[in-house]
Amino acid sequence: MSKFKYQMLIQWSDEDNCFLVGFPDFPGQPFRTHGDTYESAVANGAEALESLIMAYEATGEALPKPTVLMVA
Repeated sequence: MSKFKYQMLIQWSDEDNCFLVGFPDFPGQPFRTHGDTYESAVANGAEALESLIMAYEATGEALPKPTVLMVA
C-alpha cells in the first residue's frame, strides 16, 4: 500500500483569503497548510503529507488507516 493514499481536503477560506489544506484521516488540527492558489495548496499539501508521514514514522506511531472509496 502506498503511504500517500490519504484524503487531502482543499477548501477556500474567505476569512484567511487562501485555500486551506487538511487531511481528514489524521487526527488533530483540521488544516495543516494552505496556498494562495489552488495549485500552491496542492503542492504544499503534498509536502505537508510527506512530512506528516515522516513524523509518524520517526516516533514509531502507527499511521491511520486511509479512508477508501468503494465504487461498484
